[in-house]
Amino acid sequence: MISAGESSALPFVSVVIPHFNDLERLRLCYDRLLGQSWPRERFEIVVADNNSKCGLDAVQAAAPEAVVVPAPVQGAGPARNAGVSASRGEVIAFIDSDCVPERDWIAGGVAALARFDFVGGRVFTFAQDPERPNPIEAYETVFNFNFRRYIETVGFTGTGNMFVPRSVFDLVGGFRAVVAEDMEWSFRARGLGYRLGYAEQAVVGHPARRSWAELERRWARMLQEDYALIQEQRFGRLRFALKALAMPASVLPHAAKVVVSREVSGVVAKLGAIAVLARLRIWRAGRMLRLAAAVTPVLGRPTESHSG
Repeated sequence: MISAGESSALPFVSVVIPHFNDLERLRLCYDRLLGQSWPRERFEIVVADNNSKCGLDAVQAAAPEAVVVPAPVQGAGPARNAGVSASRGEVIAFIDSDCVPERDWIAGGVAALARFDFVGGRVFTFAQDPERPNPIEAYETVFNFNFRRYIETVGFTGTGNMFVPRSVFDLVGGFRAVVAEDMEWSFRARGLGYRLGYAEQAVVGHPARRSWAELERRWARMLQEDYALIQEQRFGRLRFALKALAMPASVLPHAAKVVVSREVSGVVAKLGAIAVLARLRIWRAGRMLRLAAAVTPVLGRPTESHSG
């Protein structure tokens, strides 16, 4: 139990949640935040609503103790920026409205900032019925949100589970729209010399997508954002096209990952995940080649999604 004196010495944390048309999951995220081990008087919850059809009053009703602010510029990046502008914490903790934080999420993220300048935590994916996942859920459970690899191999953290001191965020600047904002922000921060680390004790869960349409929408958005970012680099279009051509060849080694995975059990679930893997890699290859072949640069549209 943390005493009053110990509590006052802890940094004040602003939890920033971008939201768009997802009240049910926002309520769950909010309720889990109220149950954090971090003292309630040492954190605030800021919900930046990105033009949800329900209106701000409904969002406020879903998160009664939160600071709810409008984020009129569409997109997850601008919504996060609006949330930061309305916040007052020494540490900013980003989470998506459809994520479910574990009890020590804030404590784990803040503790990791003693070793790094900004951090990303662990994200696991769960099926609606873990014992009987459909093929889409089985695929997502194995492959979705490998934050350790993102951080330690690629060099960025997703913004669905990210902690950064306000002083660092202010110097790096806000998130950009249209491009993959989490990747671009992380690269910009690291370019300024800030150290990125993995906060294994800062854990959130994310529901698996359940349909091909949901999966396709997610990847269409991500590929468009990735391509918008890579176009800014030398030979970016060519590199993107070569990556597309290599995509089908990645099915076999990743199928082996499904076979040995502990996240999914049972022959039926594993075969379903492999089938989705093959279909998605081929679909991604075609989508990437069409983007790379476009005559004019693909700038995309600001995304309306606020989940990973």
